[in-house]
Amino acid sequence: MHKSVANRPATKVKALKTIPSTDSASFKEALRVARHIVVVAGAGLSAAPGIPTFRGAGGLWREYDATELATPDAFESDPALVWQFHEYRRRIVLQAKPNGAHYLLAKLSNPSELRKLAPNAASFYVITQNVDGLSSRALQELSAETSSLPDSDFGSSVIETHGRLLEVRCTSPICTWSKLDATLPLCPVLAEPTSNPSPDELKQGSDGTTEEQLHRCDACGSLARPGVVWLDEKPRDVEKIETLIKQADFCISVETSSTVFPAAGYVYKVRRHGGATVIFNLEADQSRDRFADFLFLGP
Repeated sequence: MHKSVANRPATKVKALKTIPSTDSASFKEALRVARHIVVVAGAGLSAAPGIPTFRGAGGLWREYDATELATPDAFESDPALVWQFHEYRRRIVLQAKPNGAHYLLAKLSNPSELRKLAPNAASFYVITQNVDGLSSRALQELSAETSSLPDSDFGSSVIETHGRLLEVRCTSPICTWSKLDATLPLCPVLAEPTSNPSPDELKQGSDGTTEEQLHRCDACGSLARPGVVWLDEKPRDVEKIETLIKQADFCISVETSSTVFPAAGYVYKVRRHGGATVIFNLEADQSRDRFADFLFLGP
């Protein structure tokens, strides 16, 4: 199902004018001739089901800036505090459900469904920056409803480049253990407090929790950490994604802020090598939207 760049036919989607089009009929026609389609999904896709974003109004937790608790340095300094923050996020994710956009993208991951809209399509991938796992959950739910999978890629079209909140992995550099674990609380010390602590008590963070009380690796007993990509860490599958972006002749950006790299540059890269680009977002952003051939604003 995957074609190399060298094997891509000479006829491909052509980039349009510098002013983005808002015509849905033209968008559908461009999609019909697309062969290698990549969707880049951002935090706005998670905001609709009620998951707060780092940089939005929900970017504070216990008066801490959420971005300050999503770094390797923060975990090394106070692993209990960072685990408490991520346990709070895990509870939100487990209460959330995929929305219509998640299910639509999952449906398009099925080649037989995709080719109803893009009959020339040879590949389709969703590159999500979100760590909620909702894109994968939507895909799994639709896969379970399908008696026979038409293509092996139907189950592997979602790339979670920033990891997943429900994943737990070992901190030891010589141990490769990791697993998905939806247990709440992940360990007893991370249970929600039964009393109502004061703001000052909440700001103390770890509340005397020791590292030994936190979740441990099942394989070697070392301290476990959330299976997400923190700030200052390399996103996952970067090399694979770069290959897909070079191959793509049609890129759809869904609810991205275009501030987190390398994902922020994917639309530009596809546009630069002649592919068509589409942006779906709540609000206009001139610095981002100038790279779009098609622009659709709204929820």
